[in-house]
Amino acid sequence: MSAEARSDLRLASFADLDAGTLYAILKLRSEVFVVEQACVYLDPDGRDTEPGTRHLWIERAGAIRAYLRILDDGGVPRIGRVVTAPDARGSGLAGALVTEALKVVGDRPSVLDAQAHLKNFYGRFGFRQTGPEYVEDGIPHVPMLRAAPQPAR
Repeated sequence: MSAEARSDLRLASFADLDAGTLYAILKLRSEVFVVEQACVYLDPDGRDTEPGTRHLWIERAGAIRAYLRILDDGGVPRIGRVVTAPDARGSGLAGALVTEALKVVGDRPSVLDAQAHLKNFYGRFGFRQTGPEYVEDGIPHVPMLRAAPQPAR
């Protein structure tokens, strides 16, 4: 990750998010997941506020450019809601966030449900498909797992 991306990286629990930041995160998620992808669903699903949830984003010039959240699914970290602003796509921000999320996760295994066309993207970070493709909100997804990193021998 570039020094610029690292300096714009933010991590917070829900309790530590200010109203303006929360609004910007929810706006970006709605713009992409609800409007662009034409999926009518309630994005604020109640999990954002859970004590174990961590919000990770890159902010530049006061705007959220990319975001993801890390949920605690009974001790197994779940990465989700990975989103990049349309005009920031292709700039490596999602990859920078996933890399940072895996640092937050540490040596624990982690899971995610990837849009099927992004399976290879997540594969670059060690995630492997663990089950059959399924359709959620009209979009094909695959369940994926990243095993706990093995110590060097």
